[in-house]
Amino acid sequence: MNRRLNMLLVGFLLPCLVAADGPEDNRIEKVRPVPPPGIAISETDRAGLQMGALGLREELDRLTDKLEGHPEAALLPDVEIFHKAVDWALRYDEFHATNQVEIARQLLEQGRERAMWLGRGIAPWTRATGLVVRGYRSKIDGSVQPYGMVVPESFGVSPTVPHRLDFWFHGRGEKLTELDFLNQRQKSAGEFAPPNAFVLHPYGRYCNANKFAGEVDLFEALDHARRSYPIDENRLVVRGFSMGGAACWQFAVHFADRWAAAAPGAGFSETPEFLMVFQDETLKPAWWEEKLWRWYNATDYALNLFHCPTVAYSGENDRQIQAARAMERALSAEGMALVHVVGAGMGHKYDAASKAEIDRRIDAIAARGREQLPRSVRFTTFTLRYNRMHWVEIEGLEQHWERARVDADILGDHSVSLRTTNVTHLKFEMPSGLCPLDPTRTPAVVIDGQKVSGAPVLSDRSWSDRFRKIDGKWRRYEPSEDVAGRKRPGLQGPIDDAFMDRFVIVRPTGEPMNEKVGAWAAAELEHAVEHWRRQFRGELRVVNDIDVTAEVMEGRHLVLFGDPRSNSVLKRFHDVLPVQWMPDGIAAGRQRFDVGHHALVTIQLNPLNPKRYVVLNSGVTFREYDYLNNARQVPKLPDWAVVDLNVPVNARAPGAVVAAGFYDERWEWPKSN
Repeated sequence: MNRRLNMLLVGFLLPCLVAADGPEDNRIEKVRPVPPPGIAISETDRAGLQMGALGLREELDRLTDKLEGHPEAALLPDVEIFHKAVDWALRYDEFHATNQVEIARQLLEQGRERAMWLGRGIAPWTRATGLVVRGYRSKIDGSVQPYGMVVPESFGVSPTVPHRLDFWFHGRGEKLTELDFLNQRQKSAGEFAPPNAFVLHPYGRYCNANKFAGEVDLFEALDHARRSYPIDENRLVVRGFSMGGAACWQFAVHFADRWAAAAPGAGFSETPEFLMVFQDETLKPAWWEEKLWRWYNATDYALNLFHCPTVAYSGENDRQIQAARAMERALSAEGMALVHVVGAGMGHKYDAASKAEIDRRIDAIAARGREQLPRSVRFTTFTLRYNRMHWVEIEGLEQHWERARVDADILGDHSVSLRTTNVTHLKFEMPSGLCPLDPTRTPAVVIDGQKVSGAPVLSDRSWSDRFRKIDGKWRRYEPSEDVAGRKRPGLQGPIDDAFMDRFVIVRPTGEPMNEKVGAWAAAELEHAVEHWRRQFRGELRVVNDIDVTAEVMEGRHLVLFGDPRSNSVLKRFHDVLPVQWMPDGIAAGRQRFDVGHHALVTIQLNPLNPKRYVVLNSGVTFREYDYLNNARQVPKLPDWAVVDLNVPVNARAPGAVVAAGFYDERWEWPKSN
């Protein structure tokens, strides 16, 4: 039988009844669509809403022209969120309840009202208190993304006084369209709404546990909120429940130095054990998949909670207590004990006594604020995607996806001591006014037992220095001395990393090397575009290869489909790629694969713009099967892969992955291979 979580949680925790999560969702041959199909609405209702959406779009177009070059143009997304919510529900049949027709009418009216005010050069919603929905334009794909704010009354009284801000990450909601999200965010303040504090509810780009573009969404929403609200950067708190609890765990461990505190509830904190307990699924990953679990397994980064006070919650009878138990073990291995509030007799929800205890602890921590510059840093990572902890930044690794660690201590007022593992490049950055070292003495720096001369502390009490390890020896270096073309923060792979920043899809217009691979590449391009819309709620820019100009490449990753014959952009630099199409087949090291039924998927530095990636023949690497449980939504491919197209595409893979791996830290073919 299909097990169902038939529990409607308080307010917005789970915006709809959660479907499945059981053995029926473990069948690759029977994958239900996410989001699910909508219900039919009457032609009269559809025509009325279409007319209203068209009218709002026309008003937005007029406003865009009118406000060009004016600061008020930055507020257009606050109006566009209402149009998108209704327009997408109409275009993609995403009405999931009969009352949503009336909700759509109300949202259109709100959009028209905001457009009217903005046309007059004012935006009263930016000063409003209570429940307010806002929008921003994402750097990733140019899409408009919504978020909700709970604005305290104290903001109306003291609009310039910095306030605490809590994030609340929502639970799983397969029907949580923009229309449903905007409605919820104007009806409920949520599970926790502390007095005299803002609460920011990220949409998180739908239902992905705030991973990948959903992760970037938090920081884009925060950047946008800073423009309107006085936020105390030292009193940011991350919270969430269920899927939102999983999001809270990953934000807490990856960005532990950003938050005053974290309060995850239920959810999951890693992939394999959770799926075994919650989904009755025993995973059999390829070696690269298992290695890439280290991207989002919070248990692997538990050490970083040394810097983020954490209060976890679980219901006593909730299977998702497994998440906190796994973190208890991971923290214990690092010598720390997790505060774990357990709701007596509770299932998948909070009880009043536990909420009061969580609030007591989190409020006390938030009142104190985060530690701005600790004298001791304990930091671990597996990727330069997460490379900073307070004043220590890792800028190079010996080997990606193996554990790197830095233990750094400020000793007295003169010395800094560090112990490192799997690190080649380090940067120290102490902002103005925070460096505790004596400015009259040159700091004594000891790294892995080696004494290295440090840069002086500056008169504004800031300190910045860089070190790199060559042949086992550490020494200071200047950025101008750095080696070009190595993996570095933001350019370290794997394939999925390209979809966390601005990118463009490039369609081939030439004849493919063979019909089978050409048809597969065309289908994968369409799959990437359609599923980005469904899962990350944006419409991608697609350009033909012959239209790729310097302007298109500037500041964007290129995602190319096809082969060197069909895609003229790929033809321009194909010969310098470590994995290539050769006369005798696709060459991956010493291996050759028949070009008649094999395709190449890879990520590399763009030879035409080395500050950006080029990706070949891939969108986001998890697929339809993985949408059914958020713990499955992890990277499925490394830096490169060869796909056998004699095995059909399915809901898990683009074909049979017959070879795959990672490039070395210079983006070159590993010498051992």
